[in-house]
Amino acid sequence: PSVYYRMAEPPQSCDCFVSLPPSSKYDHVIFGKNSDRPRDEVQEVVYYPGASHTPGGTVQCTYISVPQVERTHAVVLSRPAWLWGAEMGANEHGVCIGNEGVWTRQPVSQDEALLGMDLVRLGLERGENAQEALQVITELLEQYGQGGACKEDPDHFSYHNTFLLADRHQAWVLETSGRLWAAQKFTEGVKNISNQLTIGTEISAEHPELREVAEAQGWWSGEGEFSFTSAFTPDKPPARMELAKARYEGGKALLQEHDGSVTAEVMVKILRDKPSGICMDSGGFCSTGSMVSILPRDATTPCVHFFTATPDPSRSVFKPFIFSEGVAPVAMVMSPEYGPDDPARTQPRFQRHVDRKHELYKAHQAALAAAEANPDAGVSLQRTMEFLESQCLQEIEAMLRGEVEAQELGGLFFDCVDAEIKLYQ
Repeated sequence: PSVYYRMAEPPQSCDCFVSLPPSSKYDHVIFGKNSDRPRDEVQEVVYYPGASHTPGGTVQCTYISVPQVERTHAVVLSRPAWLWGAEMGANEHGVCIGNEGVWTRQPVSQDEALLGMDLVRLGLERGENAQEALQVITELLEQYGQGGACKEDPDHFSYHNTFLLADRHQAWVLETSGRLWAAQKFTEGVKNISNQLTIGTEISAEHPELREVAEAQGWWSGEGEFSFTSAFTPDKPPARMELAKARYEGGKALLQEHDGSVTAEVMVKILRDKPSGICMDSGGFCSTGSMVSILPRDATTPCVHFFTATPDPSRSVFKPFIFSEGVAPVAMVMSPEYGPDDPARTQPRFQRHVDRKHELYKAHQAALAAAEANPDAGVSLQRTMEFLESQCLQEIEAMLRGEVEAQELGGLFFDCVDAEIKLYQ
């Protein structure tokens, strides 16, 4: 029996969105993701500069190591603090990737392999555009497989992955089942993904043995058009996959409502939408981190990536990050390091808990607790946060339209995080 029939608690889920012109208001590709994870999990925002590596070396991912490449691109990642990979992120070439958990007719592997989150980071570090990143992910997936615990808990829980990849010109949806995969390319319009398979017969690229396996398993007759979703969706999908249908439809409706006028502000609003369940706050799970990116078609204009680094986007501030010469990691959104003694690294894993809260996370949680104790002060704080964020978004939009000069951008994210912490104090 596959692992999903025994799950006591429905697993985490996420939503990813993309808008390509003419669906975007300006000549920009807009990307967004809410990362829905266990409620107490801390998400940090980390920056790694581009680097050259000695040939023949390896890189240690969350559970396994894979051969390193000679050159990795600079990346900014929003990730659960205990693992190597990322839930979502971007690289210096304007590639953005987010992933989601799915279940298929194939059982999930219990063995430690690459996590979907490791594949997100590997794709960003190695792909100069969305298609290249897709190739990186699928080649590694075919070679090493996916599997291993997806949350910091001794109760083993894992899933297959779907990915949304975007760059300044195109987007790809990649859906996987074990080492098998199918991908669909988009060059215009809006698209969202949410814990289910969405690729039907419009497959742009696929694993060479995909249809052969589907036919051998009796999931496809071998005649007529081949639909990845029909062949691989389980007969009895797990509860969370069923629940995600409503979120998927809700997300689709919100994107369609703004078709032709999608901006970063619209994407932020979508990620904050509670009625659809996109902004998740249910039981053991919530939206623990959020990201929105503006990828201008014009290559001379910088891409801008907004991160919350704190949970619940409806009560968090989106802060802009821009790759430039002066960029440095921001310690205030980085979790403490526990080195080789980290319970995520020692066998058996996850036998104890360590405090992974970073400075911004602590300040944000304290401010929320204070707001609950004093609702009037809470409302006033929320208004101030919203005002500062909207001012920032407007300035960024004006800069991208060439109406204001781009200032020194390397310290922008640091300045915003610093201002937010001061605001909470």
